[in-house]
Amino acid sequence: MAVLSAFVLVTLTACAQERAPAPRDPVESAAPTPEPTATEPTEPTKPRKLRFKQIAKLEQPVAFAVRKGDDRLYVAEQTGRLRTSDGDVVIDLSREVSGGNEQGLLGVAFHPSGRWVYLDWTDARGDTHVTEWAFDGSRATARRDVLTQDQPYPNHNGGQLAFGPDGYLYIALGDGGSAGDPQGNGQDLTTLLGKILRIDPRGGRPYKIPEGNPFADQKGAKPEIWAYGLRNPWRFGFDRDTGDLWIGDVGQNAWEEVDHQPAGSRGGENYGWNAREGKSRFRGAKGRDMVDPVITYPLEEGGNCSVIAGYVYRGAKIPWLRGRFLYGDFCAGWIKAAPADGPRDGVEVGKVEQLSSFGQGHDGELYALSLRGPIYRIEPA
Repeated sequence: MAVLSAFVLVTLTACAQERAPAPRDPVESAAPTPEPTATEPTEPTKPRKLRFKQIAKLEQPVAFAVRKGDDRLYVAEQTGRLRTSDGDVVIDLSREVSGGNEQGLLGVAFHPSGRWVYLDWTDARGDTHVTEWAFDGSRATARRDVLTQDQPYPNHNGGQLAFGPDGYLYIALGDGGSAGDPQGNGQDLTTLLGKILRIDPRGGRPYKIPEGNPFADQKGAKPEIWAYGLRNPWRFGFDRDTGDLWIGDVGQNAWEEVDHQPAGSRGGENYGWNAREGKSRFRGAKGRDMVDPVITYPLEEGGNCSVIAGYVYRGAKIPWLRGRFLYGDFCAGWIKAAPADGPRDGVEVGKVEQLSSFGQGHDGELYALSLRGPIYRIEPA
C-alpha cells in the first residue's frame, strides 16, 4: 500500500493498492498557503464563482461544529485537539490519539442543547471511540465513552458525527480498512463497520437505541445500524431545511460517490459496498436492495482521489447558491455545486487545496477546511 507523508490524511484517498496520488506535504508550516481560486462559468445560467476568505489557521483541521447559544466555531484537529477558530483549546487528546495516516481526532458534534460535546477519535491501538464531555462553554468535564469499536486495520475509520433533525446522534464508521473490504463488513449486519449508526447518547448508559431503528428487532443484526453498504463515509451532512441526509463515500479504485437519503426515510438503505463501487459491480460480491448514488465521478481523472461531502446551502448571503449541494475532492481541490432537487454532476465554483471538510454556521453560511491549516468562510465573489 502506497504511503504518503505521515501527516497526510490518507482516509481522504481512496484505496491505495490500485493507485497512489502524488506525494504531498500538507502541514509544512513554512510553506506558503496558496490563495484558493474560483472558476468563472461560461454561461450566465450556471452557478457563479465563490470567494474563500481565510478566517483562521489551525493544525490539520478535519471537522467543524457549532454550539447552541455560542458564536464561536469549533474545529477538530487531526492531531488531537478540539479548538475554537480563535485558537483556544477546549479538549486535548493529543497524547491519546493514534498517529497513523488515517487516524487521530476525526469528528465533533454538540448535543442540540449545547450541554454536551462528542468527539470521534482513534486510540493508541487504532480503535474508535465516541466520547462525551459535559461542557458549560468554558470547561469540558465528566468524560465518558459512549461507544467503542475495534478496528481491524488502520484505514477507513469514517469519523463523522452529527445530530440529526430527530435529535439523535449519527455516527459514520468505515468498513474496517485494507482494500476491497476483505471481511465483507459493508454488507454484514452483524458488525457496525461499514455503516452509519443512529443512537441516543443521553437516553441510557452507555446509550439507547432509538425507536424506529430499522434493524432493532432483527435477530443477528446490530440495532444501532441506520444505513449500510458504505466503504468510508468520511463526511455526511443534513439539509437544515428538509432534513435530507447527504453522504460522501470514498471509493476504491474507480468511482467516488455521493449518496442521498430523503428525510422521510425509515433507514435501512443499502448503498452497495462492497457488492459494487458507484454503480458498477465490484469483484462479484453480492448485495440486495441497493440504492443508487446520486452523484458519481471517476477517480484519477484530473487528479481526483476522494470525495468530500458538504451541505445544501440555506444561508442568505449568496442567493443564487440556495438549494444547491456543495461537495469537493481532496486531491483535485475543486468544489462543485449541484441542485439538491435534481442532483447530478455539479458545476465547479472554486478550489481549496487539500479540502478536508465543510462546516455550517448557525446562520446557514458555509465554511471550507484545508488540511494545510486554513479555515475559509465561503462568500460571494
